[in-house]
Amino acid sequence: MLLCPTIQAQAYKIEHLEPISWWNNMQSNSLQIMVHGKNISNLTPRIQHDSLRIDGIKKVENSNYLFIDLTLSENLKPGKYAIDFYQDNVKVLTHQYDILSRNKLSAAETSFTAKDVIYLITTDRFSNGDKSNDSVETLIEKADRSKKGGRHGGDIQGIINQLAYLQDMGFTQIWTMPMVENDMADHSYHGYSATDFYQIDPRFGSNELYQKLANQAQAHGIGLIKDVVLNHIGANHWWMKDLPTSDWLNYQNSDFTGTQHRRESLHDPHASQHDKTLFADGWFVPTMPDLNQRNELLSNYLIQNTLWWIEYANLSGLRVDTYSYSDKAFLSTWTKRITEEYPNINIVGEEWATNPAIVSYWQRGKKTHDGYQSYLPSVMDFPLQAAIVAGLTHQENWNTGLNELYQAIANDFQYADPYNLVTFTDNHDMSRIYTQLNEDLSLFKMAMGYLLTSRGIPQVYYGTEVLLANPTSTDHGIIRSDFPGGWQGDKHNAFQGLGLTNQQTEAQSYIRSLLNWRKNAKAIHHGKLTHFAPKNGVYVYFREYQNEKIMVVLNKNKQQVPLNPMDYNEVIQLNKQAINVLTGESLLLTNPVSIPSQSISIWQIKEHE
Repeated sequence: MLLCPTIQAQAYKIEHLEPISWWNNMQSNSLQIMVHGKNISNLTPRIQHDSLRIDGIKKVENSNYLFIDLTLSENLKPGKYAIDFYQDNVKVLTHQYDILSRNKLSAAETSFTAKDVIYLITTDRFSNGDKSNDSVETLIEKADRSKKGGRHGGDIQGIINQLAYLQDMGFTQIWTMPMVENDMADHSYHGYSATDFYQIDPRFGSNELYQKLANQAQAHGIGLIKDVVLNHIGANHWWMKDLPTSDWLNYQNSDFTGTQHRRESLHDPHASQHDKTLFADGWFVPTMPDLNQRNELLSNYLIQNTLWWIEYANLSGLRVDTYSYSDKAFLSTWTKRITEEYPNINIVGEEWATNPAIVSYWQRGKKTHDGYQSYLPSVMDFPLQAAIVAGLTHQENWNTGLNELYQAIANDFQYADPYNLVTFTDNHDMSRIYTQLNEDLSLFKMAMGYLLTSRGIPQVYYGTEVLLANPTSTDHGIIRSDFPGGWQGDKHNAFQGLGLTNQQTEAQSYIRSLLNWRKNAKAIHHGKLTHFAPKNGVYVYFREYQNEKIMVVLNKNKQQVPLNPMDYNEVIQLNKQAINVLTGESLLLTNPVSIPSQSISIWQIKEHE
């Protein structure tokens, strides 16, 4: 920022100007800049350039803010453009604003699809690649690896260092928990209490290093998905010291009012307006102020911030935290604006409900009960996650056990596009799948085999491949434990396969084999799913695409069982042979075959010759 040498210049200073930069040739030619500084609304901004025009200036009740509406012409070239600020026709400030050139090969054009497998990383707990940034003098919380809820030192450089491992394992997308600045007194590691929307937390690295992560990941065939939080901020966000308007937050001038988490109230025909309002407007906790997206200035700010990160870091997609807690009308506007700018981008929203009627409501193309129009391409499939655990741990009966897994897939009629759901066995907010399955390796293999062959886009939580567990505690700090080998001096190193138990090694090898086979399995990427009702603890389903057919058999019994392939001739038809995709074993489909106890068998059916 350049200050003109005038007496008035000493009285004015720009504290924040956001978005901090922008791009030419965006689909929308409109841009709104938020300017924050002491009494900045006393000034009048001007731009002396035909290709960048000020169309409006909005002042709010707080004189420390100005909102500048700009129009960017088609002829606008990359470069620095002076925004001059005048008081009584005297120029007192100048800010050089960067207009950048857009990515020619945008990762959002291909985005993430069912061909991919997403690796979810808690950055602070994955790998410490730069010990010098473990603690930062200007930020409150310092590193303390002994604290389960403290900062442990994992960072962006640590992820970059392990990209070769992720590529070798077969993962094709990374989703990290949020990495923007979280300058909070405790539990700042998880990232969901933003204190600056435009800056990567220095304890993770920098904006430039985040950009490098995206570029390096692409070189390894891996896309980068950003975790977006639209619903709330951290109590130490710079806004909280000087809120722009009296309605920037929900319950802004009240005592703490918490949400009741009753997402059903948004759909319940008998619900009171009180319950509907409290769900969406209530705060999660006192340290997470709830944003009021009905404020058009804030709404536009959040939209532009999302677009900024997609373009800046060449993101391949987005995951949206606590999706349904934000204002419904805003969510429709937000998703519409993002997908207009990036028509092929995939965005997955978190709606933590096990009722598919509630989850499916938010997916684009759904005919909703109230006429609501969503533009959200994908949702997290929490109903299927619950069904996987129930199906493998509940006793087999006419409607329990594997029948619960079957029923979850049968409910796909409620979704506009079930093949675009993001599926998972666990995530950062629940017990590890190995713990949920009572640390039974056979059940673990069945769960992961199912996840990687059923419909949808699979997501695997970091460390799942080496059986990370939380048998003694459901505390999130324990669930999000450090990846073995991510810190210098660790006794065990899963990145190198050193010091692991036999079961951990077996699980890691199993996941690696499945993932790398899956990369070229078009029937899994694009194929129709046909399943047969479970019978006597055996569940069979098929994936079909063009001439490729995959048969999957789950046997939950503690003994091997015979399977008559002719019972599935509706799909098998004239094909007589199948090859086990992991072992290479050949199987004749003309006679009954034995299916190993507590196993999942994946077979590629060979075309009849």
